[in-house]
Amino acid sequence: MAVQRFEDLIVWQKAQELALTVYQSFGNCNDFGFRDQIRRTAVSVSNNIAEGFERSSNAEFSKFLFYFLGSNSEVRSMVYLSIKLDLLSKVNAEQIIELTNEVSKLLYGLIKSIKPIPNS
Repeated sequence: MAVQRFEDLIVWQKAQELALTVYQSFGNCNDFGFRDQIRRTAVSVSNNIAEGFERSSNAEFSKFLFYFLGSNSEVRSMVYLSIKLDLLSKVNAEQIIELTNEVSKLLYGLIKSIKPIPNS
């Protein structure tokens, strides 16, 4: 059965979980620039999936999935920095890193499953 809505994609659901976890984990962060950047980046992960899904071709969807991959990696990079800056506990950081790794695996699987349609 073909996926009809982006909400049905497991990778989108996991990306939403990532965004929620990031929002909760950095809620009390007083470094407002850092907090706002990691939150925006985490939200953009699932948003790129949603936006790409609604595009007219598999090629365009694939393009958005690569944007999503970049945003997901940016979240992970910022989490490593947050540990060094003492903005996040190691336990919370490991939870977010694990989520970003799960999202990456799901994303790579989705990218491999998309076959560009000729002339798309």
